[in-house]
Amino acid sequence: MAMRSLLSDHSHYVESFRLFLEKSTEHQCMLEFFQKKLPGIIESIGDGKSTINVLSVGGGAGEIDLQILATIQAKYPKIIIHNDVIEPSAEQIITYKERVAEASNLENIKFTWHKETSLEYENRMKASKEMRKWNFIHLIQMLYYVKDIPATIKFFHSLLDPGAKLLIILVSETSGWARLWKKYGSRLPLNDLCLYVSSVDVEEILDAAGLNYQSYELPSSMDITDCFLDGNKNGELLLDFLTETCNFTATAPLDLKKEIVEDLKKPECSEERGGKYFFNNNLCAIVIEP
Repeated sequence: MAMRSLLSDHSHYVESFRLFLEKSTEHQCMLEFFQKKLPGIIESIGDGKSTINVLSVGGGAGEIDLQILATIQAKYPKIIIHNDVIEPSAEQIITYKERVAEASNLENIKFTWHKETSLEYENRMKASKEMRKWNFIHLIQMLYYVKDIPATIKFFHSLLDPGAKLLIILVSETSGWARLWKKYGSRLPLNDLCLYVSSVDVEEILDAAGLNYQSYELPSSMDITDCFLDGNKNGELLLDFLTETCNFTATAPLDLKKEIVEDLKKPECSEERGGKYFFNNNLCAIVIEP
């Protein structure tokens, strides 16, 4: 069996992604950022406005989106919020809609979902000649899945209203991800849908474009102890997610598998605490001005 990208099997990807969220502090570190830093970042996005337009690019199942919206709503309790979601997965949109249906205090938020990729949205907007402006746009953990990152950032930056903000969250250059990808990216099944990109790459793009931005490090970890237990189903799923490879344990060459598993234990990637291994899952939040 040949190695193939994890994204070639959507249900397998979702299964491994859900386990990743369960085993990591991914959402917790973002939530802390939204509680502590986001209120200051959105300080002026609704000034003098009767509505606030929010664009979620790659909104997934909505868990993070609702946290962001709660922060905006707390800051501007009387203003109507229009929240548009771009998400290519029908499965994720269904979960998102269920989450909204079950939530309370969303009376002044209007939701619109678009089942499409960010590029499909961009092409549709350009074709319609209706370049709608936004007060807050966020691209969270999605830049790995676009073909042209500079063009994607440039397009969404062009949609910012005066006083608006563009938020990008992705893996930090200090994370185990960045080290793993740098070393093994060329030996893993890259496809058109996955780029090994970290915060340093995005900052270089922003510097080259002359854009003003502020970066925040979000410390995070993931318990990968199961990855070192032979035949452990969770460990195999986590290895799939770490390598972006479908059935990595069954399809990877033995030497590659051995090298990656050994590297995952090293301090460059993980920390050992009480007999468990915690992978460095640090994120970086980058806030860009219009």
